[in-house]
Amino acid sequence: MGFETSDDAAVYRINDELAIVTTADIITPPVDDPYLFGQIAAVNSISDIYAMGATPTTCLNLLGFPSKKLGPEILQGIVEGAISKINEAGAVLAGGHTFDDDEPKFGLSVTGMVHPQKIWRNAGAQPGDVLILTKGIGSGVIFNANLKKWVSASALEQCLQTLTTLNKTAAEIMQNYEIHAVTDITGFGLAGHALEMAKGSGVTLEIKISEVPILSEALEMYEKGMSTGVNASNRALVEKVTRFEKTLQPWNEEIFYDPQTSGGLLAAVPEAQAQALLNTLQNSGVDKARMIGNVKKRVDSSYLVFG
Repeated sequence: MGFETSDDAAVYRINDELAIVTTADIITPPVDDPYLFGQIAAVNSISDIYAMGATPTTCLNLLGFPSKKLGPEILQGIVEGAISKINEAGAVLAGGHTFDDDEPKFGLSVTGMVHPQKIWRNAGAQPGDVLILTKGIGSGVIFNANLKKWVSASALEQCLQTLTTLNKTAAEIMQNYEIHAVTDITGFGLAGHALEMAKGSGVTLEIKISEVPILSEALEMYEKGMSTGVNASNRALVEKVTRFEKTLQPWNEEIFYDPQTSGGLLAAVPEAQAQALLNTLQNSGVDKARMIGNVKKRVDSSYLVFG
């Protein structure tokens, strides 16, 4: 598999029964707590493996660390946080590389395994499919607003709980259903990653604004004037092929361009299976999962329609 549709990870077929899936990601700290930072970074990195329908097996640390500024206990906390999530995923930490840097940076190179006939791609959504999103959006603006102490403790806690939750349960449940396309929602925001799915599939995604799960206080932060450093570029990426059928305040539109760290899975599934899948997800602890829209035949220049 190549770069044609901006899939979430690379896949290399070993034989007719086995393919390896490989990915790497690295982030700067969204929080001060080193253990939480390690957890969030690990979950974020492993997510791409789940988005391909694969099972994570081995991980390598990628760690930039200012050893002259921060003590070894900080480095230890980051790695311990990561290990907690690697173990939860059923994978192992097999080594890695640490380099000196001006600020902490951490992520993983992750390898997974999948049957070549069971790979999920971000292309393949079909007209008539239903779109299911498994996590709420808004973490980007919440973290920025938290720097100014605008966010309540409960809203921040909800955000952190979301970001430290692996997409493992959601992916394992989806394995029992017919999945036409999947991607995870990360730095390009819901709109950006939905556009990749729409373009790769040659369809239009109609997203119901009222059904999109949003993290607590995220909209309020945009209304107060907070944003992120990439909202403008995320908007520019999609605006020429996106249409809003409902008139929203400009700050309200921004939530769809909000960059996510360790976001949920966006899946296109047959309508006949969508409700059963959603019920199973919600009953299995993926309680923020929602049906957020439909896949339509593309009839004009719009790949995305928010209504």
